Amino acid sequence: MSKSIFIWGGVAIVLLGLAGFAGWVFSLPPATAATEAPPVPQEETVAMLAALRHEGKGRPVIAVIGLNDATETNDYVTTTGILRRADVADVMMLATGPGPVQLYPALRVEADATTADFDARHPDGADYVIVPAMSRDDDPAVLAWLQDQSRKGAIILGVCAGAKVVGAAGLLDGKRATTHWYYRSEMLERSPTIDYVADRRMVADGNMVTTTGITAAMPMMLTLIEAIAGREKAKKVADALGIEAWDARHSSAAFALTRSFATTVLANRMAFWNRDTWGIDLQPGMDEAALALVADAWSRTYRSKAVTYGGTSSPITTANGVRILPDRVDGDGPVDRRVSTFPNLRLADALDRTLDAITESYGEPTANVVAMQLEYPR
Repeated sequence: MSKSIFIWGGVAIVLLGLAGFAGWVFSLPPATAATEAPPVPQEETVAMLAALRHEGKGRPVIAVIGLNDATETNDYVTTTGILRRADVADVMMLATGPGPVQLYPALRVEADATTADFDARHPDGADYVIVPAMSRDDDPAVLAWLQDQSRKGAIILGVCAGAKVVGAAGLLDGKRATTHWYYRSEMLERSPTIDYVADRRMVADGNMVTTTGITAAMPMMLTLIEAIAGREKAKKVADALGIEAWDARHSSAAFALTRSFATTVLANRMAFWNRDTWGIDLQPGMDEAALALVADAWSRTYRSKAVTYGGTSSPITTANGVRILPDRVDGDGPVDRRVSTFPNLRLADALDRTLDAITESYGEPTANVVAMQLEYPR
């Protein structure tokens, strides 16, 4: 008798929980139709370039800071790859400590130096510091290092939810800023004096620059290249990447926690018995930005993850000097299928093809969930 009561009591609790969750889901807004982003006044574009202009002598130094166990894949790798492709600055990938940098949701890389090594080589600091999203916003070493770099005069660029890290360092207090749509409320709760700016891919205020979601790294890096080396240089890089425009236009209303997003994530999570592993072959000289985008996208479906394969456990060096450590050596562990990084396509086209492949595998709603996380206007 008591056992029966216990079982049915448990069932009742589960049903009540599901009913409450269903009520929450249906309280969410439906997905809105994509609208054209409003134009950005020319004076804003001029002001952004002025804020990013390199005032020092010689070749600028750009530091991309990473936390060894908690740094976002594209924010760390794609920014570095695009900047090194342009060859307009000395770009260093840093880690707070020795050892590899485990990126999320995919990839593992070797940093060029630790922050301590960088400080010893560059006691006057970097000209620019790029801050990726990190799964911990309150790491004392990161916050102290950012505060020190700001005091030394660096321009700080918070990419995606990296803006939360910059905010946690107290560097956005009283400033205009933006961030990834999912983390906006969290950032403003922690730093309530921030003046949030909607409908902008990137926002500058003094020596602080912030951006929206993960794919904002592409227009942001092109804007930085333009500020350092001019419009023609930026256009040359943009053409190679397949990017037609890189201004600050953005439709913030198109990115939100919607009913469709929540129900798709829930359905994919509940299919726990049906998980796929997608293998990516690492090849020397491959495009690191395409690798990062493809691995990131396949690892955000809530149905699959991407793992990298190498002939040995040694790192491979990409086209622009990023050292990727393979997750597995060929022959170690099965994968459901190998996926391409589309080496013959431009970067933007490779991302579109990846979203098409995700649609074929898991359906349009899942591809939309991935695009929403990337804050990518398909």
